[in-house]
Amino acid sequence: MVSADGLRVVAIADADSFVKWSASLLGGVPGIRPHLLLVRTPLTASAAQERTALTGTGLDASAVSRVVFGEVGPWLEAQRPDVVLLAGRGPFVRLMGRVIDALTHRPVTVSGLPGMAIPAQRGALDYRRHADLLVVHSHREQRAFAELGRRIGVQLPTALATLPFARTKARMLAPAVALSVSSGRAAMTLAERPPSVARPPATDIVFAAQALVPVAREERAEIAATLVRAAEADPSRRIVVKLRSRPGEAETHLEHDPYTGLLPARRPANLVVSYDSMSEALSTAAGLVTVSSTAAIEAVAQGVPVIALDSFGVSKTLLNTVFVGSGLLGGRQEVVSGRFRHPHPDWLRDNYFHPESESTWWEHVEQLVALRRAGSLPARRVPAGRGGRLHAAWHRASVLGREDRSVGGTLALAAGVPATRILSAVRRRREATDAGTWADASTDYTLEPNPFHDSVRR
Repeated sequence: MVSADGLRVVAIADADSFVKWSASLLGGVPGIRPHLLLVRTPLTASAAQERTALTGTGLDASAVSRVVFGEVGPWLEAQRPDVVLLAGRGPFVRLMGRVIDALTHRPVTVSGLPGMAIPAQRGALDYRRHADLLVVHSHREQRAFAELGRRIGVQLPTALATLPFARTKARMLAPAVALSVSSGRAAMTLAERPPSVARPPATDIVFAAQALVPVAREERAEIAATLVRAAEADPSRRIVVKLRSRPGEAETHLEHDPYTGLLPARRPANLVVSYDSMSEALSTAAGLVTVSSTAAIEAVAQGVPVIALDSFGVSKTLLNTVFVGSGLLGGRQEVVSGRFRHPHPDWLRDNYFHPESESTWWEHVEQLVALRRAGSLPARRVPAGRGGRLHAAWHRASVLGREDRSVGGTLALAAGVPATRILSAVRRRREATDAGTWADASTDYTLEPNPFHDSVRR
């Protein structure tokens, strides 16, 4: 095994959530020389999003380089990193994998997802099958991706990491506690409270908005109305709508009905919108509300109680089945009345709060580096797509959008977009009766294409 000291580790990312995740993941490894390569795509984080994403990660702007796609290969050839962390949505990871395949000095390649990954999705694994290692963040995810890999014939080694946003000085492994918020004041309802990170006096209720869930405009409007009711119920506390992108900025997933358009123009003065980092928002939070955001895990790590909304059900398509058994699920009325809660201890260890000693992903990386240097680690190359050059051009143009100015890419998109829609429909019909569908609540993985209209093209 090689030592981490002096290892050159480069994360390649574009969207804001992947910038935050990759910077946080590398910031937790002592002794390495980390760098973040931010590639220009339609999803690339703005300068303001970058500053927010880097907050508290240990990486600063001096460790970030912004490049266009054509500069990635030459940059890697010149820098010769030992490890590359591919941090982006599946098509982005595959495109960068093809760049790595062309390098004369091949680094160890690692990939992963920037938050909770239950259910484990077929595309998430298939697009990353060429990596040397897949980082997962819970024992439950490790089992789900292993079973998914067996079902679709993808053998990709996984390793466990602590979700960067779940790191805390005090683990939440004490008995569950319920929190009630009344008249703007938080009071513990059980005598034995869990250890938590010391925070300043906190009264805010933070809502972690998500682009993908819920999908229906009327359901998102119901959430907006709930936040208004919560603000009116107690004017002494702030209701903070935490958003990821300002008008004109992109984020990892496409939001069809932003909350800025669903909240009334004349709203209570204590109902505010924030673009600060989640860690800053939680520093004054008495409770967090979300449907299924990883912010719930970040809140638990800081000792902030949570309500994971189940008003629209609990299903894979709402990405909230991970909270079954957590004790965090609750409805809109509980948000208004401030009945937040901490998770059940039995849920924690299997879901993102395992002991730090079980997070051995970096040890796996060091072993892979040693094998690569000894010539004993075969390259896992990106499989050739059906359609040859036309498919490659379509894939590149899909990821890069207007950054790809090639005629081939334009022509490939014109032919490829309708073809992929037809293929997705065929796959859904073929797999609709199979186990592991989006409607199958008995598994933690899916074999069907995802149901979200969330193309990387913007």
